[in-house]
Amino acid sequence: MPHNTNFAFYYRFAANSWRAEGSTLLADLGIKPYSTLTLHVPFFGGTLPHKNPKPRLDFHNSKPPEGYVAGLGRGASGFTTRSDIGPARSALELPDRAIGQPEEAEEEKGYDENQQFDDFEGNDVGLLAPDAKLDEDDEKADAMWKAVDERMDSRRKDRKEALLREEIEKYRASNPKITEQFASLKRNLHTLSAQEWESIPEIGDYSMRNKKRRFESFVPVLDTLLEKATQEKELVTAIDPTSTDLTAVRQGRDIVLSLKLDRISDSVSGLTVVDPKGYLTDLKSMSITSDTDIHDQNKARLLMTSLMKSNPKNPRVWISAARFEEVAGKMKSARKLIQEGCEECPKSEDVWLEACRLASPKDAKAVIAKGVKFIPNSVNLWMEAAKLEHDNLNKSRVLRKGLEHIPGSVRLWKAVVDLANEEDARSLLKRAVECCPLHIEFWLALTRLETYENAKKVLNKARENLSEEAALWITAAKLEEANGNVSMVGKIIERGIRALQKTAVIIDREAWMKEAEAAERAGSIMTCQAIIRSAIGIGVEEEDRKRTWVSDAEDFMKKGSIETARAIYAHALTVFLTKKSIWRKAAQLEKSHGTRESLVALLRKAVTYCPQAENLWLFGAKEKWLAGDVPAARAILQEAYAAIPNSQEIWLAAFKLEFENHESERAKMLLAKARERGGNERVWMKSAIVERELGNIDEERKFLVEGLKRFPSFFKLWLMLGQLEERLDHLEKAKKAYHSGLKHCPNYLQLWLSLANLEEKMIGLSKARAVLTIARKKNPQNSELWLASVRAELRHGKKKESDILMAKALQECPNSGILWAAALEMVARTQRKAKSKDALEKCRHDPHVVAAVAKLLWHDRKLDKARNWLNMAVTLAPDIGDFWALYYKFELQHGTEENQKDVLNRCVAAEPKHGEIWQPISKAVDNSHQPIEAILKKVVAAAENNKQ
Repeated sequence: MPHNTNFAFYYRFAANSWRAEGSTLLADLGIKPYSTLTLHVPFFGGTLPHKNPKPRLDFHNSKPPEGYVAGLGRGASGFTTRSDIGPARSALELPDRAIGQPEEAEEEKGYDENQQFDDFEGNDVGLLAPDAKLDEDDEKADAMWKAVDERMDSRRKDRKEALLREEIEKYRASNPKITEQFASLKRNLHTLSAQEWESIPEIGDYSMRNKKRRFESFVPVLDTLLEKATQEKELVTAIDPTSTDLTAVRQGRDIVLSLKLDRISDSVSGLTVVDPKGYLTDLKSMSITSDTDIHDQNKARLLMTSLMKSNPKNPRVWISAARFEEVAGKMKSARKLIQEGCEECPKSEDVWLEACRLASPKDAKAVIAKGVKFIPNSVNLWMEAAKLEHDNLNKSRVLRKGLEHIPGSVRLWKAVVDLANEEDARSLLKRAVECCPLHIEFWLALTRLETYENAKKVLNKARENLSEEAALWITAAKLEEANGNVSMVGKIIERGIRALQKTAVIIDREAWMKEAEAAERAGSIMTCQAIIRSAIGIGVEEEDRKRTWVSDAEDFMKKGSIETARAIYAHALTVFLTKKSIWRKAAQLEKSHGTRESLVALLRKAVTYCPQAENLWLFGAKEKWLAGDVPAARAILQEAYAAIPNSQEIWLAAFKLEFENHESERAKMLLAKARERGGNERVWMKSAIVERELGNIDEERKFLVEGLKRFPSFFKLWLMLGQLEERLDHLEKAKKAYHSGLKHCPNYLQLWLSLANLEEKMIGLSKARAVLTIARKKNPQNSELWLASVRAELRHGKKKESDILMAKALQECPNSGILWAAALEMVARTQRKAKSKDALEKCRHDPHVVAAVAKLLWHDRKLDKARNWLNMAVTLAPDIGDFWALYYKFELQHGTEENQKDVLNRCVAAEPKHGEIWQPISKAVDNSHQPIEAILKKVVAAAENNKQ
């Protein structure tokens, strides 16, 4: 502050520090009265003695503390990174200590009391501190608990993986990939023909991504614009020099051409880097339609000229230039250029071929003649020269001339042999095998043209040159078979395999099997069998022979190679004489593709080696019976009984033979002998059936009662007894029989169903409902019982109750095809399509669902699809007669007579025995001896009546 003073006083002056000694007068400083002074007086806290100030830190040259952010305390920072709040710092680093704070206390406590709690890292101390040191007991405890955790995780690992795998499968099943959805369609693509492939249209880009929306507006057009547009469409015959700068246009085109030439040509070495093949391809698609294309021609012609000058020895350049002129329509220039190319590249066959192509018809022969003079060893030139001739004699003359220069050319020999007759071909092939001794086709062709003796000599000579060719040995075997020397066929094949093995040739089993198949197609059956006998065991382990051979035979049967499959079974039966399964498969093959005599001979041989095989004896007897030779069938069964005296199956087969041929007395006698010798439950059942056919009710009841005393757990006897009482209207006795049967056979469904039907007939729906409820409790998850309950409700008009029962049934049996098929018939017509989709998802290959879908398609008049689905149903379940009846009915209404006969024959061959409608009709007394054809027609009529 300023002061005016006229006195002097002493003042202790401080600059950077106080001076403790010395004083100065104001007068000594030049201060006079009336001077103005400005004093700066620091205050140090009253009268207390001052202390020396602490030294100031040099913040500019010192390192900032860790975590320091400039201006963070006053809120001046604009952002904060993760390095400011913790994760970038190590969890074991402690914050900086305050200056001057003693370290001994911190070391004693092990942590800083003033440390602020960190939300991310925490502030654990003691044993839980991150840097705490553990003693030996703690480490052992940690190791023990870690081992326990690992053990528990390993025990739960399999269960977790199974649950995860199940979840993944469910997710993939509910969310299939696009490729999986179309997998079946992709597999069916192999059935498309080449024409169908070509007819598939190319798909364009229909996505909105690449389409730009344009705003289109329609406004009236001025007359002046219309007039100008009309003038622009007129043909311009003159160019106005004042409106176009032709010099600038020419200069611009010259610049573009020079740039292209510089890009495709090496200016240093002068060698071209043009792809001649690619340029030739481009020339093929060139078309000249405007003046612009003419200018492009000039550019290309200039380019070609440059290439021919820079690399005149490249034949592709001359060919490209000639084709360019050809495309441009200047054939004269093209022929001139290709002629120059022939002069520059006389050793290039491509140039000569191009020159021949471009030449006129009368000059082409001269050109090609000149070419073969320069390149006499060119096969292509000689073949082209032969093509120019019009008659076979001149063609043959040209080819023979070429063979003089190139005697080892296979193409020329093949061409000249194809043009010759049989005699000339034989002579030519003799010369061909001398010039090309390593070409097997010539040897084989010569063998086919020679006589038997000469053919053998040819093959022997061919084996000297081609000792590693298996085809020569196979051809020799075919030759012997064709000339009647059947005994030599097997020896030749065996000798050939040994000879090939001596020359270190690997015998490929699959290749020899294919040769056997080819021999069968060529009609050489004995050769086929010999190859199978010699090669089928190569490379097959002894324990795998049966499985492998049977699999091979089945594969060849699928391919239609029946003789090859027969040969495989024949060889297998020589090794496995006592294997009944192989005899059975061989018999099935003979039954399907052989004659009845061959089948009988095979079965006679089979029972010789397998006398205890009941099915083989019965197979032979049945074949004799089907052939109409009943005495022979009886004889076979007598032999079978002598071989297997206690066989109940043979007794029953003999009974069936007599019973079906209306020999009731003989049938009763056979059954009586079987009962005396301790017949099984089926013998007693057949005895009751015979008496039922004859109308002897008392005898029928007698056999049933005696049979039940011996076999009380045989449900069919109880069922037959109940049905007998029902036929006689003894309903109470029938009911008692069913109850007794259920006590012994509580799980037999037909007893429950018969009892429910009887109760419904006697009392009503309530009693039948109770019976079916008890049956479902004792036999849970049984679709037939659920279906019977639903149909019982429907018969009495209980639609709502039947729908409820059907819903419960599908919940308990979600994969039952019978229930889904019934559900399809119960829903409204508008809901059947969705219901059928659900049914196919649950039971894709169930025959009942397939047949139900076929009915829907039939009702919708989709006849082709309905026929396919019906065919699928009878293929999946050929034993169910109801499906055959439905199929036959469809063909009667919509098929041809040929289709009807086909379905009928297939049904007879399948011999169906089951079905809700089929079984009661086929087992009726009146239909016991009816053929399958008659039963099929009756089932069709019964189904029609039920529908009405």
